[in-house]
Amino acid sequence: MKSNTISIQKLVLAGVCLALCMVLPFLTGQIPEIGSKLCPMHIPVLLCGFIAGPVYAAIVGALAPLLRFALFGMPPIYPVGVAMCFEMAVYGAVSGLLYEKLPKKTANVYISLVVAMLLGRIAWGIVRVVLSGVSGSPFTWAAFMAGAFTNAVPGIILHIVLIPVLVIALEKALPWLKDVK
Repeated sequence: MKSNTISIQKLVLAGVCLALCMVLPFLTGQIPEIGSKLCPMHIPVLLCGFIAGPVYAAIVGALAPLLRFALFGMPPIYPVGVAMCFEMAVYGAVSGLLYEKLPKKTANVYISLVVAMLLGRIAWGIVRVVLSGVSGSPFTWAAFMAGAFTNAVPGIILHIVLIPVLVIALEKALPWLKDVK
């Protein structure tokens, strides 16, 4: 029975994170100039990796851009949305997997987060290269660096500051989260 309870808890946590992926872009979109650069959909996916585990977080990451496009028409599905599906699935899977495997120390929250962010951006770049080969449009090293890092600096900073604080606060406030993994 305990296994079923944990699965239901993970499913509910993943559902909340997916819902946040739908809502957060509306909030950050109100901030001129940097709203979209805050990468608001990435926050719940990364958080989901820490609180629900790699499988649920990868599913949330893969589904969020597709669902948001279906509901609201954003992000554009090709090539942006497709690449985001892979990027965010990697975010969720890696953050959750590393957090499960590494000792539960504050430093490892940061390590899990940064590695997930780097590997997710690499996955995004690989998918963009593949899609550019299919469509015949160029995707250069400069476009990769701008899309993955330069334009995303506000989001990168926000994620590094916010997510570890949220993970630590949630685990202190909700001790049963440690049993969910």
